[in-house]
Amino acid sequence: MNGPVHARIFKLMIVLAAVFGVMEARLAWVQLGGGGRSENAVAGLSKQAYLQHSDPLELDSGRGQFVDRDGLPLTGKTIRALAAYPTGGMPRGSDRLLQKLADTLGESVEQVGAWLDAIREPLVWKKGKTGTVVALTEAQEKQIGGLGLTGVAVVPYVERYGAEAGGGLALHAIGYTAQDPARLTKLYGKELASGKAKTADQIGEAGLELSLNRLIRGIGSTYAVATTDGARRPLAGIGMRISGPANPHYPLQVRTTIDADVQRAAEAAMKKHGIKEGAVVVLDADRADILCMVSLPAFDPAHIGIAGTDARNHALIAVPPGSVFKTVTLAAALEAGVTTLDETFRCTGTYGRYGLNCWLHGGHGVLTVKEAFAESCNVVFAALAERLDPALLAETADKLGLGRQIGWQIGSFVDGKPLRLLEEEQPGAIFATPVAGKDGGVRTGTGIGQRDVRVTPLQAANLVVTLLHGGRVQSPRIATEIRYADGGLLASMPARGAPSEFGSIKPATAAALREAMRAVVTEGTAEQALGSNEWPLAGKSGTAELAGKRPAMNDQWFVGYGPAKGRPRYAVAVLLENRTAGVRNAAPAVFGDIMDALRRLERTDPVPPARS
Repeated sequence: MNGPVHARIFKLMIVLAAVFGVMEARLAWVQLGGGGRSENAVAGLSKQAYLQHSDPLELDSGRGQFVDRDGLPLTGKTIRALAAYPTGGMPRGSDRLLQKLADTLGESVEQVGAWLDAIREPLVWKKGKTGTVVALTEAQEKQIGGLGLTGVAVVPYVERYGAEAGGGLALHAIGYTAQDPARLTKLYGKELASGKAKTADQIGEAGLELSLNRLIRGIGSTYAVATTDGARRPLAGIGMRISGPANPHYPLQVRTTIDADVQRAAEAAMKKHGIKEGAVVVLDADRADILCMVSLPAFDPAHIGIAGTDARNHALIAVPPGSVFKTVTLAAALEAGVTTLDETFRCTGTYGRYGLNCWLHGGHGVLTVKEAFAESCNVVFAALAERLDPALLAETADKLGLGRQIGWQIGSFVDGKPLRLLEEEQPGAIFATPVAGKDGGVRTGTGIGQRDVRVTPLQAANLVVTLLHGGRVQSPRIATEIRYADGGLLASMPARGAPSEFGSIKPATAAALREAMRAVVTEGTAEQALGSNEWPLAGKSGTAELAGKRPAMNDQWFVGYGPAKGRPRYAVAVLLENRTAGVRNAAPAVFGDIMDALRRLERTDPVPPARS
């Protein structure tokens, strides 16, 4: 549904939806507590109804919700929650009933009583350091409903994030909302002026909440309204009512490419190995769909800024790739015809210039380029880098999707505006300046993935997909469609390529790189970690030295694919950040655990047509 015509239709539907919501809204007068509502009670309000005070409690913001690729919710689970509102001094009930309420909640009567006494506006019952809304069981709801307490009710509350919403999965990919009056004013000043928006409204600040904010804002919140008199005393027989838009098209639903099972498996693998900082990206090898995006440290979208958490998505942050970048150096050398996989070199452990040494003390001895890739020999790749024109090295990186943003984007979406799904994606870099690569020391350091090279885990995983597609760069997407609440399609995000302005590497070069990546597992640095997994695997390890860190720290990498024989299904990038220098690279082991989990989770989807 792209193009100017559909854009106008979309805008018209938004206007009609708002009008429809105002003119046709049905206020669902649902009795939730404080006695039964009678027709006489409503009819008898007469003129006094205009003088009554209403205290609203937001139950649902009306924002669109996110589901995984199979339709499982990632946000927006409706729970039953305990709500209470001020009573203007009226007693809520006897001590015996308050004790029963406390017993039902599993709390002391003193704690529950203090909470009720302190209420000055409608609130829901929360627990824990971060104030998590408590989900009531069906039995608890029934017991509380039978107590007949004044100003107490059980309401349907939409928990947007966390375990109650969708298992707390892919939180960095989904992102979060926050109150941001300055940004809200900048983007929606006219709506604020007209009263259609409030400065207290939530706005997308990160992830898909940010990139899709303008589309999923919704047409209004749903509230529980406590109806009171001028002294804020509950009106007899009215209790709480639910008020909100009655438009069948809203809220919208965004179908993401995230696979909840794959996400859980990757998160479990990182936890198993005690990883505190890093990222994992799992891409579908055929379409470059993002099946999983892990970022650590974790965070709570409902409580940003808690110590020890990090809302930044490390999968989209560019960092030094270390020897993973040797894939680019080898591609450039093969494309330029300055080497072959069979050319031999002698590694003595030192390059002799620029203070560059091999990681293996004493060197690897005589080895071929293919063996040098498998063993991640710095000396051989420094020599190859010196043979290359720096512009060619940078262009080859671009051909492989590095040094630029490659996430799914389009110039005109359904609303006629540009859309980039991964707004926080960093482009990375190859050289700090266009002329930096002319320096031999800079070029050799770049050739082994140090100096100014920066790559995101998303780019690293997509580089592998590019090789599996014979050199054609795909554009990773994290969402496939947006639908109305009644199931109608609003917009789709079809798979797209992300071609380089410099063209593509040759299919033969891509094949040679895949062969070299397989050697990493069969005879190289990952043989011990990945030699006995359920699938035959292929990939490239990397260790990036972090300048200025004391004590010395490294980032550890492994990127690869599986199965390496037959039809590859998945491309995976694992980044472990701020690891103590000298410790074993744990990234291959994490990669192997994820691949084993993927093997066990093999889907029964029809196999797409073979790639050419």
